[in-house]
Amino acid sequence: MDPHLKPYEKDFKRRYRLFQKQLSLLEEAEAGFDQFTRSYRSFGAHRQPDNSLVFKEWAPAAEALFLTGDFNGWDKFSHPYKKKEFGKWELHIPPKEDKSPAVAHNSKLKHKHPRPRKPRSLRIYESHVGIASPEGKIASYSNFTHNVLHICLVSSPFKCSLMSFLLFSTSRYGTPDELKELIDVAHSMGIIVLLDVVHSHASKNTEDGLNQFDGSDSCFFHGGQRGEHPLWDSRLFNYSSWEVLRFLLSNLRWWMEEYRFDGFRFDGITSMLYHHHGVGTGFSGDYSEYFGLQVDEDSLVYLMLANHILHTVYEDCITIAEDVSGMPTLCRPVQEGGCGFDYRLAMAIPDKWIQILKEFKDEDWDMGNIVHTLTNRRYGENCIAYAESHDQALVGDKSLAFWLMDKEMYTNMSTLIPMNPIIDRGIQLHKMIRLLTHGLGGEGYLNFMGNEFGHPEWLDFPRVGNNESYHYARRQFNLVDMDHLRYCQLYAFDRDMNRTEDKYGWLAAPPAFVSTKHEGDKVIAFERANVIFIFNFHPTNSYSSYRVGVGPSGKYKIKLDSDEIQYGGHGRLDHNTEFFTESVPFNDRSNSMQVQNIQIQKMRL
Repeated sequence: MDPHLKPYEKDFKRRYRLFQKQLSLLEEAEAGFDQFTRSYRSFGAHRQPDNSLVFKEWAPAAEALFLTGDFNGWDKFSHPYKKKEFGKWELHIPPKEDKSPAVAHNSKLKHKHPRPRKPRSLRIYESHVGIASPEGKIASYSNFTHNVLHICLVSSPFKCSLMSFLLFSTSRYGTPDELKELIDVAHSMGIIVLLDVVHSHASKNTEDGLNQFDGSDSCFFHGGQRGEHPLWDSRLFNYSSWEVLRFLLSNLRWWMEEYRFDGFRFDGITSMLYHHHGVGTGFSGDYSEYFGLQVDEDSLVYLMLANHILHTVYEDCITIAEDVSGMPTLCRPVQEGGCGFDYRLAMAIPDKWIQILKEFKDEDWDMGNIVHTLTNRRYGENCIAYAESHDQALVGDKSLAFWLMDKEMYTNMSTLIPMNPIIDRGIQLHKMIRLLTHGLGGEGYLNFMGNEFGHPEWLDFPRVGNNESYHYARRQFNLVDMDHLRYCQLYAFDRDMNRTEDKYGWLAAPPAFVSTKHEGDKVIAFERANVIFIFNFHPTNSYSSYRVGVGPSGKYKIKLDSDEIQYGGHGRLDHNTEFFTESVPFNDRSNSMQVQNIQIQKMRL
């Protein structure tokens, strides 16, 4: 598929040999990867049939281990572990006199609904449970289950049209059983649930983290400088360690088995792939940057193992890589020498939109550059496109809606007053940016919670700098229910954009053919999944008749129009109009058609 990779054939073969060697070692020493990755069943805390408790840990450098908690009055020495071979430790605690467990535990929720099948088109609603409430507080799993899940589903008209949402997990949001309930209810609605998993680094915290777990600096991590991330001030796992592999791979199986997640978004992959962790490195796309001594092949083989095991055991598992380097074959099967991910995040796209809004006037937008950013991805490796990142909404920056409309959103979003030029421009561009990204940018689409309706505020967590305030650590979903505000119009467009994709399936179709990227007219036109997309980004010009190239001949009708009044537009297009192709080649397409009334979709500031 890519002849430019031929000079690096030896690298791929070596990587694959290392991967096969690890699999063979697992077979010899642990009776295969299935048993090895179920080590969460023996390590940690486990209740036996007689209600006794068995605790098992790996701490090779420790001199002694003790279990302490409220069950023993926080006595540090009353419950010592016994040392076993290979750096392992065990503790057995018999039940109380009434035969109840010595350490109490809540009841276990049973799962009721099966996992949904892997979707044809992946549309992700990225979520942060802790801010998923209009109130300034730490929101809970239960709040998400009862008040937010239906918002994730609204983009699809049928339950069989699957969506997913991406979340983070922490005990601050509730109990394990409440998280299990959330996932089970999501499955009942046909929603798949992905977890944002961080296996790229870990906190330096020694009080409740893994750092110096056994008293050394090299239990789970590399010792010395190699175990320190130079920018993140965090610890780096030693992926060549047998017990670290057991811990991380079993962690993935535990999330899948115990909580029944449907897959993972792997955080910080770039840091794992290279010894330099991407620090001070500007990836130009030269293939020599992805091979050779700078590649950390221990980490790379771990990712190959993780993907191989997950996709072997769970047929419909989805894995997504967060990588800024552009590593080739990251999303090709392991048997091809790839890493085995299903998708990678198209991280350049949200950066491009923010750069355009920050640095360029409307009339200076470069159509060719926008198209290049949206289409610049490796053929045969699926990408998740997104118009704005959750990082860009953090304090110190602004969301797309804020860059477009800023403080006007607090005073001029009412439908009871005429739109001023800033709100008009912002609403029209917000819709167009999302649809262009959705249609052209990848094989999946991601939206961060609130961005679908142009959330009016940035995101800021409680900290010393804001007096520990929760005011901006929230999502005001209540704005969508207010018919007199225009947020519901942006929301309605997002809903129908996803419903239209559900009908035609352009995310699952081959990449688009871009027939028009006219700098003077500021028009972009492309074809994907037998759908013709036409965008007019000109700040002042409408076109009464505009010729666009078309592949399949026939009759075309308007199926989605960002200028509809219900979406905050001006209702200038006649949806009864039918457009017929002509056998007139145009812009490298065999047919073309004259499209009437290509309207201005935004106003000059």
